[in-house]
Amino acid sequence: MPARKQNSNKGTFGKVLNFSGSKNYIGASYLSTVSVLRTGAGYVALSADKNIISAVSNLLPEAVYLSRKDGIKNIDLFNTILIGCGLGQNYQSKRLFKSVLQKTTKTDKCLIIDADGLNILAKIEIKLPPNTIITPHPAEAARLLGCTIKEVLSDIESSARKLVQKYNCIVVLKSHNTIICNQNLDIYINKHGNSALAKAGTGDVLAGIISGLAAQGMPAYEASVLGVYLHSRTGEILSEKYTEYSILASDIPNNLYLAIKELD
Repeated sequence: MPARKQNSNKGTFGKVLNFSGSKNYIGASYLSTVSVLRTGAGYVALSADKNIISAVSNLLPEAVYLSRKDGIKNIDLFNTILIGCGLGQNYQSKRLFKSVLQKTTKTDKCLIIDADGLNILAKIEIKLPPNTIITPHPAEAARLLGCTIKEVLSDIESSARKLVQKYNCIVVLKSHNTIICNQNLDIYINKHGNSALAKAGTGDVLAGIISGLAAQGMPAYEASVLGVYLHSRTGEILSEKYTEYSILASDIPNNLYLAIKELD
């Protein structure tokens, strides 16, 4: 885990700007944002539409809330950017996605792209910033590579490497044993986790966890490896109490400390 200096303030532990949510996926905004804070980042802002902000702010008063316009305007104030969780794929979402990439292309900010951000990426040709992490599941990976899900799953390590070679970024290819691959084509295979994580919303949580670690200064590859481990290990711990049937995505950030404490 990143070191915690006692002589510190919220800026010491990084600032995350989260572009997420749409009218049908309000929960994605909450899950990804709360996970940033539960991982130890000092400051997180959710940039979303008014109805999403109204819903999430009632659940999470610790976050800051910005309109889409103000999020783009203030992007330079943040060292880590998360985009895509429940974002939707309409014209406004695509325009927002392109604006975020244009604002971060020539910076050293860590950019994490998840969910609908990946679906938008699959349809356009655009250069990713050098410090980018993408977090596809097999279906999203298939769209990004222009192949079938069966082809992705037939050799998941090879698929992860192909994504790295195509997009020149860190790849977190989510599966039963999630694969993390860097630009040197080094592979880390996560052996933890179980079927408890096979539920809607857990991907949003993972994206938030990785973002929170990156904000605290961890290199993108290390943040991805540790984020995947903490996410899956928390699922294992909770399964002992709730079984693999009854865990909710929101249980993961609320109990993340259980996995973190094991690392002390």
